[in-house]
Amino acid sequence: MQLSPAPAALDGPAPIRGGRSVLLVATLILTVVAFQLNSSMISPALPDIAKQLGAPMDAVSQVSSLFFLAGAVGGIVLARWSDFIGRKRALLVVLALIVLGTVLCLVSPNLPVLLLGRVLQGASSAAFQISYVILAETLPAAVFPTVLGILTAINGGVGGVDGWIGGLLADAFGFRSLFVVILAVAVIAIVSVALAVPRDGEPSSTGRMDWWGAAALSLGLICLTYFVSTGSGQGWFAPLTLLFLAGTVVALLAFVAIEKRRRTPLVAVQHLRSRQVWPVIAVTVLTLSSVFAVINFTIVILSQNQAVGYGVNASTSALLYLTPPALIGLAAAPLSGWLAGRFGWIRMLRLGLVLSIAALVVVALFPFSPWTVFAMFAVLGVAYNGVVLTTTNGLGVLQSPSEAPAILPSMNGAAFGFGASLGIAIVAPFVMSGDFVLALWISVGISVLALIASLFLMPKTD
Repeated sequence: MQLSPAPAALDGPAPIRGGRSVLLVATLILTVVAFQLNSSMISPALPDIAKQLGAPMDAVSQVSSLFFLAGAVGGIVLARWSDFIGRKRALLVVLALIVLGTVLCLVSPNLPVLLLGRVLQGASSAAFQISYVILAETLPAAVFPTVLGILTAINGGVGGVDGWIGGLLADAFGFRSLFVVILAVAVIAIVSVALAVPRDGEPSSTGRMDWWGAAALSLGLICLTYFVSTGSGQGWFAPLTLLFLAGTVVALLAFVAIEKRRRTPLVAVQHLRSRQVWPVIAVTVLTLSSVFAVINFTIVILSQNQAVGYGVNASTSALLYLTPPALIGLAAAPLSGWLAGRFGWIRMLRLGLVLSIAALVVVALFPFSPWTVFAMFAVLGVAYNGVVLTTTNGLGVLQSPSEAPAILPSMNGAAFGFGASLGIAIVAPFVMSGDFVLALWISVGISVLALIASLFLMPKTD
């Protein structure tokens, strides 16, 4: 059984068309670009950050992992909050966080201040999920899949140009120059949202935002991430590892208890148990933990490694291994959305996962062959950036409970940030020790689990 070709229009005002819709889509693209630049543009600059701030590379890996962990927390809280305060208002809050975090990164004298800025930037990941819901609430249902694909393509990088420019700027002017670009884009996005996004009407959810539930779930996600990263680095039975495990269990049990007592819960427990919801979240977490970590971390570090890697500089690394999958994904994502709308979102998701696994297996078999990796990353541009990211984001909107449209998009947004952070945390110890082959095979295994999780997914029937 598959989902209908296009989403039914969400309850609300009549869809907007013509020039207003074009302006809205352009504004939402700029908004998600402002967030995405903080992800893909920074990856090639990690070695320069370590050099300029005098920090070890394993500590600098937190520049990425903390960013995505904050995205896991901020994505679910801010996207769900938009059900109560309105989409436009929430987008402006998100962009304000980007500006504040970017300023901190720009002036940071040391790694701790930089990491604080990255946390604020990461918390703005709700830009994607809020934008997806705005599309579903304002555009005609027939054009939703294709436009969703356009926004989703940016989730894998801004056509690959951002990663390449990030490498060039890092090589020529140092990592701080990247944050100057990000700040300028974020300020322009704030002005555009203020002018182009429709005014907020009646809130989608009545009642109050569940801040206690948000705090408990956030604490659980943080403890879970550090449990995995600490276990990988210090051992699974180390005292600190077990402490994080205990924190995860306590926080998540508290979250369930809180949600059962709330009139307007952050996430209703019955939705989390539904096969319409949890497989979407599981696939997103596992896919990001595998494919994203390979593209944006393992191969980036391997390609710049002078001893066993390819020995290229940051800009060349970005041009060869970040630009192609992102550029190909930019073209493939709208087509993937169109195909999913006609042949089934779940069917297309599984196809993308199978192709992604096949490409990762080849990379793991031939990791020290630069052009083999290059070719497989081109395949991932279609399979992962194009098909998987489009269908997981589309399912996040389509499968969400009707009484709370932002619940599953916000959970899926958290899954994106959490999955990316978790994947880097899992493979970082092996990458930093030079065991790139093992890191890649771990990512292959995680991607197989994503395919298995997709087999449990059932389409929404109401």
